[in-house]
Amino acid sequence: MGDASRFLPVMVDAARKAGEGLQADFRQLSALEVRTKAGPSDLVSIADENAERICRSILSASEPDFQFMGEESGGPDTAADGLIWIVDPLDGTTNFLYGNPLWGVNVALARDGEVIAAVTFIPELNELYTAALGGGAHLNKAPISVSARSDVSESLLSCGMPFAGKPFQAEFVREMEMLAPKVAGIRRTGACAVDMAWVASGRWDAYWERYTNAWDMAPGVLLVQEAGGRVTNVRGQTLDIFANNVCVSNGHIHSQIINILNKATQNEEASQC
Repeated sequence: MGDASRFLPVMVDAARKAGEGLQADFRQLSALEVRTKAGPSDLVSIADENAERICRSILSASEPDFQFMGEESGGPDTAADGLIWIVDPLDGTTNFLYGNPLWGVNVALARDGEVIAAVTFIPELNELYTAALGGGAHLNKAPISVSARSDVSESLLSCGMPFAGKPFQAEFVREMEMLAPKVAGIRRTGACAVDMAWVASGRWDAYWERYTNAWDMAPGVLLVQEAGGRVTNVRGQTLDIFANNVCVSNGHIHSQIINILNKATQNEEASQC
């Protein structure tokens, strides 16, 4: 396989070109065709689809034998072995469509379920995050690292909030009840790509979400790991990027956050008995 960093230039090219197209669409939102997917709060636009076509064209031209998984076009069996591009052409679609600049393009390369190269591009902030397995994490080519905070009471967290039609709403309410009094603050950007990149760069101390997808989290997983942080599922177990939940942190507060998340779930289960 060799050094995974050799794939970063084409991944950056794909993310940047997709981002350029998205920025053009962002300037004329009223003209975009918008549809719903799983429900009224789950939106997709022609901008998402165009951005994915750009990414797929560039990545497939570079490595035609690699598999491809995209949010809009789907992909192979998630259990398939081998090398696979994992792409979210527009993470934070609702933000995008409402004129909020916190949205990004995710491009990851995984080998047998392990992310080995990652790019998250946040065009409106001109932030390009990159990582290759064993090569560290970078923001606009400068090395980044997770925060050093070790006291939960001083920590700033972010989360994925289950909106209309999504599961785990009761669990989320309980998590907030238990976490909010113990931390410096909890934020929600509405874009997993942004949140995980910001954990990697030390802006947030932890992020969790109980219902998300591989294309949302894949680049962020490697960014956080290579920035010195810790990545697990919400129970504190080894992460499976295809299992729809994630918890990332600076590592210092990880066990404390996981313990609270588990207690929230246990309390919710007990209340239903």
